[in-house]
Amino acid sequence: MKRIRLLLLTALLVSVVCLPIVYVHYKIKNEASKEDFFFGVSFGLNTSSEAKLLIDKVKGYTNLFVINSWEISTNETALNEICEYAVNSKMHFIVFFDFISHIIYPWHLTWLDTATERWGSKFLGVYLYDEPGGRQIDQGEWDEGETLGNVSDYSEAAKSFVTSIRATWSMQDVKNRGIPVFTSDYAIYWFDYLAGYDAIFVELGWNHSTTKHIALDRGAANVQDKDWGGIIVWTYNNPPYIASGPQILQDMIAAYRAGAKYVIVFNYPKIKGNDYGILEEQHFTAMKTFWDLTRSPQKDPLEKVEGEVAFVLPKDYGWGMRRSDDSIWLPKWGPDDLSPMIWENMNKMIEKYDLGLDIIYNDTTFNFEEKYSEIYFWNDTTN
Repeated sequence: MKRIRLLLLTALLVSVVCLPIVYVHYKIKNEASKEDFFFGVSFGLNTSSEAKLLIDKVKGYTNLFVINSWEISTNETALNEICEYAVNSKMHFIVFFDFISHIIYPWHLTWLDTATERWGSKFLGVYLYDEPGGRQIDQGEWDEGETLGNVSDYSEAAKSFVTSIRATWSMQDVKNRGIPVFTSDYAIYWFDYLAGYDAIFVELGWNHSTTKHIALDRGAANVQDKDWGGIIVWTYNNPPYIASGPQILQDMIAAYRAGAKYVIVFNYPKIKGNDYGILEEQHFTAMKTFWDLTRSPQKDPLEKVEGEVAFVLPKDYGWGMRRSDDSIWLPKWGPDDLSPMIWENMNKMIEKYDLGLDIIYNDTTFNFEEKYSEIYFWNDTTN
């Protein structure tokens, strides 16, 4: 979900101021909460007419529309038109803002003040910023100019990352109005939640391990009592960008079975000759198939799997964990002396427990012992 960042942002002030391992069977949960599950598509194109076309295409088998477009988030008329159209199509919606403007787009604040009154429960919240954790470990800053400063260790990095996001005017503007805040990410989800997000959409794609990243995102949400979701993103850097219909169906099913409250299919950019973006008929067919499975009157054809076993990482260990040589907090950091053992033990546990595993952090702020039937730490060599 790498999006072009506009130079306009630089003109804005957006910030102020070890247990033994035991074999268990993970729990299967059959009681699906279909009324509290949101499935949809993101919209990243430029006009309200394109958004309406996509809504008309998917409204029969989705209930969520994510307006994920810079151009729309800076155009009040187009944004309101799309929101109204989505609601009239019986869909919920989430709106992306890369920042909440007090100066250039002062209508942002009025829009936040009136959105819930205007659209009620159909307005789910604001998608604020994009991939803060992933940007942090890959670029050394989670947003333009938002660096960690001269931090010297992982704990300082964690504190700086979390507090800098919390302190932004944009985050405060949304949170102070009681509006849920979302984003998508592909790394250090735990710290995104600590920074104030109510739900993180784990990015499923990029040839990364679906099971591992679900374990990281769901584990963080579970321990911190937050919601989580999955968003199907690019697999390739060039057209067709996204994987095939049958492939994305498997990721959607995995997220649903693991208990995701939100499942979204990312749709950007527009491929020549395709009025819908990057999604083809095979993808829409997969989406309809998935929707029908989740709506089945039978006793949940997609058995839910809870995270019953926890793999506990060292406190503040902000490792990307996409590969064995991934960064830890900064591109210049990582892997370190702990990484080989963590990598080996983590992969053994993923192979053993699959979707039954959560990956969490050894943070005494949270009483995670009560949430899991079995717990083991990163340096447990008995597995």
